[in-house]
Formats: sequence, structure tokens, C-alpha cells
Amino acid sequence: MSKSKLVKFSEYESFPNAYSPAVESKGQWASLFGNKNPIVLELACGKGDYSLGLARMNPHINYIGIDIKGNRLWRGAKTALEEKLSNVAFLRIPIDTITTYFAPNEVSEIWITFPDPQPQKEKKRLSSFRFLNLYRQIAPPTACIHLKTDSTLFFESTCMQVERDGLKMEELVRDVYAMNPIPSVLQIKTFYEKMWLDMNRTIQYCRFVLGDCVSKMPAKNLLKKNTHI
Repeated sequence: MSKSKLVKFSEYESFPNAYSPAVESKGQWASLFGNKNPIVLELACGKGDYSLGLARMNPHINYIGIDIKGNRLWRGAKTALEEKLSNVAFLRIPIDTITTYFAPNEVSEIWITFPDPQPQKEKKRLSSFRFLNLYRQIAPPTACIHLKTDSTLFFESTCMQVERDGLKMEELVRDVYAMNPIPSVLQIKTFYEKMWLDMNRTIQYCRFVLGDCVSKMPAKNLLKKNTHI
């Protein structure tokens, strides 16, 4: 680990809005935020661009950006402190351990923003049957899951999982920047989104209801003809 990363990691650990695996947070987030406002997660948040953008737009909602990279989370946590955003926090954990840190129904909504598409490992995609079943342990059936991605593979895989489980797809947009007007909530740009836009990649978005069914195992090799990941 480089010296700059070590410095950022150490600083992150000292920030009042930054949490690590050692935190005892399950069922305690209302106390940690000091209010009972709804809690929304951004998964694989990187530098927390979406968490910050949503927090600026919705001061009466609490946001938590989750990632495993402390040096990335450092940027989001530091920006939140500089802007005095009290409704956003950051949690450094592996996402597949999420049920250790949140109680049933403690989360009201989830954003998945530009995650690793995991082209060879469908179970590791954050909208796979495995992860949807984890989310059902911390969020109610009415919770919305938002996905914003440049990956056709990830997007189509998600749509197939939604259809397979009989879930309600509330919105499906195959080209966000072809919308007129573009909803303000979709105008927030992450570091990676800006990079993909510079490469003329198409940004896709969907929103679906989590539901209370147990997600089914995906059929194999259904997406191997996708043009890009």
C-alpha cells in the first residue's frame, strides 16, 4: 500500500462519519445519525459521489456509502465533513457481509452505481440472486433497488433476474442521456460515470421493487453473447 493510501486510510479511521468492520451498528443507525429518517445505501460507492449527491438533494434522508476501499471512502467522508453534510456516512466492509451491520427493515432503499460487472462470476454481481436475498434480510419487500451502469452484461443480467423472480420493474432506461429531460436524481455523475461518458459508453438505469420472494438460481450462459461488459 502506498504512503498516500496509508495516510488516507488512517485519516478515514478518525473521521466521525466513517465506519469500519469494528463498528457495532446493527440496529443502531438511527442513534448514529441522531434521527429516525429513512436510510438509503449506495453499494460499491467508490468515492461516494452518488451518496453525496443524493444527500445534498434530500436532507431528510440518511445515506450510507459502502465499499471495501478505505482510500476511496476517504474522499467521500472528507467531502461530507467539508460541506457539513450530516445525513451521509460511509462504511468500509465487504458487501456480502452487509447483514452483519444492518437489522431487518433498517434500510429503505438501495442504489447500485457502476459496480464491477463480474463477467465470469454471476453470483458476485450485486443484483444476483445471492445479493438480492441478502438485501431482503435488511430491507422490506417494498424497498426499491436502483441500478445505474455502463455494462450491458450487468444491466441485462439484472433485468433477467427481475423477470425470473417475478419482481416489479418500475423504470427501465437503456440510455439515460437520451432522456429529455433527465431526472435530477440521474444527473449525479460518479468518477467512473464521467470516465465512461468520455469513452462514449451508454449509461443504463433501472429501478425495481425488491419483493419478498427468495431469488432463484440464474440459468447458465444466458448472457454470453453480450457485446461488452
